[in-house]
Amino acid sequence: MPTRFPLRSVRPLLLAACMTVVSATSAAQANGDTAFLAARDAFAAGNRALFERHAAGLQSHPLASYVDYYRLRLDLDRASPDSVAVFLERNADTLIAQRLRSDWLRHLAKAEQWADFRREYARLPLKNPSPENDLRCLAVRAGLATGESGTLDDARLLWDTLDDAPSACAPAFAELYEAGRLTPDDVWARARRQMEARRPGQATGVLDLLPAAERPGRVLDDIIDNPARWLVRQPTNFSIARRGRELAVMAVARMARNDVRAAERSLEVIAHRLSPQERAYAFGQLGWQGAMKHDPRALHWCRSADDAMEGDEVFAWCARAAMRAGKWKVLRDIVERMPEALAAKPEWVYWGGRARAATGHVDQAHEHYRRIADQPSFYGLLAREELGLPHRLPPVAVAPTAEEIRRAELTPAIQRALRLFALDLRSEALREWNWAIRDMDDRTLLAVAHVAVQKNLWDRAIATAERTVAEHDYALRYLAPMRALVEPHVAARALDLSWVYGLMRQESRFVMNAKSSAGAQGLMQVMPATAKWVAKKIGLNDYQPSRIADTDTNLLLGTSYMRLVLDSLDDHPVLASAGYNAGPGRARKWRAARPLEGAVYAETIPFTETRDYVKKVMANAVMYSLVFGMKEPGLKQRLGSIQPGPGGQPDDPL
Repeated sequence: MPTRFPLRSVRPLLLAACMTVVSATSAAQANGDTAFLAARDAFAAGNRALFERHAAGLQSHPLASYVDYYRLRLDLDRASPDSVAVFLERNADTLIAQRLRSDWLRHLAKAEQWADFRREYARLPLKNPSPENDLRCLAVRAGLATGESGTLDDARLLWDTLDDAPSACAPAFAELYEAGRLTPDDVWARARRQMEARRPGQATGVLDLLPAAERPGRVLDDIIDNPARWLVRQPTNFSIARRGRELAVMAVARMARNDVRAAERSLEVIAHRLSPQERAYAFGQLGWQGAMKHDPRALHWCRSADDAMEGDEVFAWCARAAMRAGKWKVLRDIVERMPEALAAKPEWVYWGGRARAATGHVDQAHEHYRRIADQPSFYGLLAREELGLPHRLPPVAVAPTAEEIRRAELTPAIQRALRLFALDLRSEALREWNWAIRDMDDRTLLAVAHVAVQKNLWDRAIATAERTVAEHDYALRYLAPMRALVEPHVAARALDLSWVYGLMRQESRFVMNAKSSAGAQGLMQVMPATAKWVAKKIGLNDYQPSRIADTDTNLLLGTSYMRLVLDSLDDHPVLASAGYNAGPGRARKWRAARPLEGAVYAETIPFTETRDYVKKVMANAVMYSLVFGMKEPGLKQRLGSIQPGPGGQPDDPL
């Protein structure tokens, strides 16, 4: 007869046994993770022997496919097609298989095995995600090498759509030119765009397509270094050949970046030697740079470009110059002449509507507003207000069930992403997460967003919830984590909770250890020098730089800085948002000599990052107010009016 033990005495034994198993499992996982990280480091160092030593025993690790990828990648030049095919089949429809296929395609291109390249390239998805640009260019080269019909059309598409084209595109572009599918006009126009984008190397490469006598050689370097000196040194007959005129126009455009009035004077000297189109292009460049500097002559230069205005940046900044000057008819005319894709952007749909309303075409204006009024964005919200519509959140989707959330978490790609996040391999984790959610339906997206919340991956929850098409949960899109920590700091400094959360959402997406390339850290992305200054201002005498990323300290410093900036900038949240991002001095400088509508101030901020930042922070504030169930005054009221102050530019005299 078996011995019977009292349940009371068995329970501790069972618990101890379970704890032993858990402890052993945790230790094995930790050891496996340590070995994985060491193998990854050995791979990055190209040390095959060390890699194999650490990779041994990782066959059952959750990231074993990464280990197999590292192994193949270390010797890809000597890998057999069969070994690559086995890996791709075993890891079909995974991110790591996509990476290896891309690497293998580059290997095939290097070996000029174009027929094999074409067969393998056909297995890449054409969208979501699209092939990388260098592979698209290599695919054109493969088509040319194998005589594929329509390849020159594909090459022309790359020319028209890839301004920042990788070097792999150069042979395809050369074929286009040799085939007569590109003209010198096309080449010079592209070179201008490269110079506008500060890519002189690419401009030189493009101009190398021209006959040798027409190429500028190293001249572009001289223009970049000192355009004024280069212009002065040109002979009086520089304009006989197109090359001389084009380079002179580029020099004027380069000068305008630093001193637009000096550039205007140089243009006046040579304008009579330029063709009408070349003069118009140069004036457009002056208008662009002048508008960014809020120069009162900017609109005059834009008008001088007349119907030959070209380039998205020129159109956009000339439109901003018109709105800043209150020239609504001019603004309407510029928006109407914009390229179709640019005019379809929400900002120009909205300002096109405003310009039509201001010039007596209210019905047309309302048509514009209705096109974007359903978008929960800066201009979508403003469009709703112009139509007299209240701000409301869409109906909340039915919450995912526990089973839906469990299934979402067990998605293999989500499992890999979670392990990568746990190992602090954030860039790989983000790529894996984005791969996982790329084709998910709304229900699954919401379930995955809940998984992210459970793991304190708030940025992933927001990014995932934002992808829903028909079923939404704005409490996930506009998460407000750590309210118990945040609210006391907000209340102590008499700040608007919605605005603070709107700013944090834009600064860090609530990534606790976020660190920008400039060095800003923590939830509120406080710069070390700013943190030190704020700590001194608020009497935080025991502050040490090592505390900047501590959550409570970061909130104290960030909200204190918001209060200090707000106090120094007319207690205006638009100015303060700009000041928080770019510095209070710049926020002051960007005011005008007359009152400006807050939306106009925001849209005419010269820094792209800050312009986008301010619009998103202010729109976020509205959305958080709605999520919090607060009485929302509306975005136009939040934006208010920016009063003139020191540093503001005088009005456009026109």
